[in-house]
Amino acid sequence: MWNSMLDRSVNRLANSGKSRMYELIKKQIASDYFKQRFPNDGQRFVAWYLRNILFRDMNETRDDITDGGGDKQIDAIVIDDDKTLVRIIQGKFIQSGTVDAEPLREVLSAWIQIKDLARLQNVANQKLQRKLAELAAALDEDYEVSFELITTGTLTEAALNDLEAFQQELAKLSEKENFDATIHVIDGDELRRRYEYAIETDNPSINYSLNLAGTKFMYHEIAGTPVLIAAMPLKECIKLPGIKDGSLFQKNVRQSLGSNNAVNKGIRATIIGDKRRDFFFFHNGITALCNKMQLDGDTLTLRGLSVVNGCQSLNTILSCSETVKKLDDTFILFRFYEIPQRDRADKISIFTNSQSAVKARDLRSNDKRVLAIKKAYELKYPSGFFLTKRGQTAPPEKNKDEVVELSTFAKNLIAWHSQRPNLSYGETKIFDKYFETLFRNKDYPPESVLALNTWMNEVMKTWVPTNPLNLNETLLAMRAYAPFHHLYAVEMCFSISNNQAEKVASPCKAYATATRAGMVDEIVKVAGISLNMALEAAANEPQPANRVFSPQNWIKTKGCLAGINGAIRNYFNMLPMMPGGLDIKKKLIDATQLRPEDFEYRWSAD
Repeated sequence: MWNSMLDRSVNRLANSGKSRMYELIKKQIASDYFKQRFPNDGQRFVAWYLRNILFRDMNETRDDITDGGGDKQIDAIVIDDDKTLVRIIQGKFIQSGTVDAEPLREVLSAWIQIKDLARLQNVANQKLQRKLAELAAALDEDYEVSFELITTGTLTEAALNDLEAFQQELAKLSEKENFDATIHVIDGDELRRRYEYAIETDNPSINYSLNLAGTKFMYHEIAGTPVLIAAMPLKECIKLPGIKDGSLFQKNVRQSLGSNNAVNKGIRATIIGDKRRDFFFFHNGITALCNKMQLDGDTLTLRGLSVVNGCQSLNTILSCSETVKKLDDTFILFRFYEIPQRDRADKISIFTNSQSAVKARDLRSNDKRVLAIKKAYELKYPSGFFLTKRGQTAPPEKNKDEVVELSTFAKNLIAWHSQRPNLSYGETKIFDKYFETLFRNKDYPPESVLALNTWMNEVMKTWVPTNPLNLNETLLAMRAYAPFHHLYAVEMCFSISNNQAEKVASPCKAYATATRAGMVDEIVKVAGISLNMALEAAANEPQPANRVFSPQNWIKTKGCLAGINGAIRNYFNMLPMMPGGLDIKKKLIDATQLRPEDFEYRWSAD
């Protein structure tokens, strides 16, 4: 009787939490901000998730949502180039109660349909057709696919059983077919947890209390460092916050590589196979760091928790969550270290990942050429700072306008010096295939490091909600990578103005000349308008039969560059016909005039 009463009390508390989450979302999506952009609560709920949990801006959100007639059970498609991940989302916004297996079957239907993209595109609505073209390009580059059912309700027991079956089916099919996919349910509890994390984004430190009751563990101090070693039940792993969104792995040298590799397939096969009891012996274990740990009885309190070795394993374990929840005899080794020092944590992250090859792009932060550029820059600009490590922050006393981040710097280099902004959208190729080209010169001038950063800062001032350049909404939806085309267009203003279309202007000489003329803002404006004109011209071109123009695919190809160059030339030629245009043209020509020695041949990245 007491157990029954306790269960009812726990259920009431859980349902109360879900109800509060529903009411919170209901209140927020009732604002004009959502009502004016989305026709019903279903779309507004998905939009709320994209905005508040995945941090998509409103233009990206509107572009991502495919819900409506002909959506084929796909409410949104989110392409994350940095994580090489596609999220296919189905939303169910309900006030209370349970969710049966029908929404899961809709997700399964979406999975079946995207295996035949050509057929799906023929029967889908226009928004979905366009996103499917972008999806096809992502699948060609082996992006992982994550099917996500987001709901404010709770799955029934039958639905949970179906979820487990779907997870196992996807695991088996990934062995046979070249299709890397997982399925996840983000219910009311998980929504609340993710929302609470999201509102702390200014200080995204994960704090977590782990119940060690019934767990075999050993607490000791080694080399002055508190250490706890535990044999944790595998089902406790999926309770750890920040696995799917990657926030748990901020100090890791790499994020999830997807489940379609030999090691992760082996982990998944063990979990769903008949050797699960030996998982503890097959696995090397998880290494987790924290800024502070405290053991009080059986409760381990962790402040600033981060997993530095085990990202692949935890993501794979989560992909089998419904099976894992039922395992009482499967364990994994966990090592918790109290390591508040950043440099020491970085070394642990690198060394503990050396059991499987760490790709070059994961360790470029320590490359001697990168460190040489960093040192020269910080010597030249004492108030500046060059961030080389993922998750690193600049000291508060530094000038934020002079803070340079390695990844953005590399993307700026390939957009400006290689004139290939279509390659700036992802880090993988930049820090692997093109790294030797981009960082061949360890004596790259600090003045140009700052100039590239400043040019990009000026560009980003125009990519704001007020949209001062009246950029096309479709262009604004590509804010993650289209600004690098804008930066490319800035450089081309100098090359075209000086009849040096095959060469590239020095970033610092270009910025100094434009600054002296007081024309930095005008050049950024011309570049942005030209990019906009190029997109609209491409969208108006006739398309082959059964083909839909995809701005996202257009901007990731070299074909868009000729359109941008042509638009810049047209803009310069049309200026004399505008009121006051002759004077503006003369100022632009003066502001972009450089000496021949201020140009060099572009760095090949083809």
